[in-house]
Amino acid sequence: MSVMMGENPVSENKFVDEIKNNDYFEVVEQFFETEEKLLKQLYRFEKKEAKNAAKKMIEIVSEASKKDNELIGIKYYLIALTGIIARHIRKEHSATKKALSFNATSLILIEQRLTIDNAENLADELIEFFIYIVGERKPSLLMHHTVNKVVQYIDKEVEVPMSVEGLSEMFDVSTSHLSRIFREHTGITLVEYINVRKVEESQYYLRFSDMKISDVSDRFNFCNQSYFTRIFKKYTGETPRRFRNNLAGEYFRLTLPLEEK
Repeated sequence: MSVMMGENPVSENKFVDEIKNNDYFEVVEQFFETEEKLLKQLYRFEKKEAKNAAKKMIEIVSEASKKDNELIGIKYYLIALTGIIARHIRKEHSATKKALSFNATSLILIEQRLTIDNAENLADELIEFFIYIVGERKPSLLMHHTVNKVVQYIDKEVEVPMSVEGLSEMFDVSTSHLSRIFREHTGITLVEYINVRKVEESQYYLRFSDMKISDVSDRFNFCNQSYFTRIFKKYTGETPRRFRNNLAGEYFRLTLPLEEK
């Protein structure tokens, strides 16, 4: 059997030998080892480690690509990676809709926003999105039964209009009592927690959708965009617009204190 190299046929063995004489196999081995590490860490929700591995993958792909094709090489790799991850979501989490959502949204993000300068940050965003779309928020373990139930309700129904008065009626306690016990057991006010959860969730719509900021504000039932911007900046340190454009920006998350029994 022969393989055509330009106009000169060479034997298959000679062709393989020529490849072995350069660093091709070493690069390929490094590529697959690093990718395997990345996927294992990602599927275990080891975010920091997965981001480091993703950075290494970008470096490998970048170095293996010709200078003029560096961006194309990174783009095609990230597209292939999202396909691998989407199939994992469908198979391991029995979540076809989530898999399709992850794949479609990631492809749009790559197509519209990828540059040589932001490749590592965009890979980080894909990791953040995977953890967001698959990972479930850990249920609160606060000692007070009512406070625990209120927190769980807010976490689950964050896009539903809610108020202290409405929650008090729902859980059959007075507004003053609910406000007091909530602050005692969480360290923040009930209104603050509602706003915090809205801000946390709105970050993903800002980064992974083309929704207008005013529409994101409406989705989370802020009275107007100005108020949404003020609350968003209070907790993240950035305006919604700046957060959307700054792929290097960190996500804001609040962790409630653990109570000792």
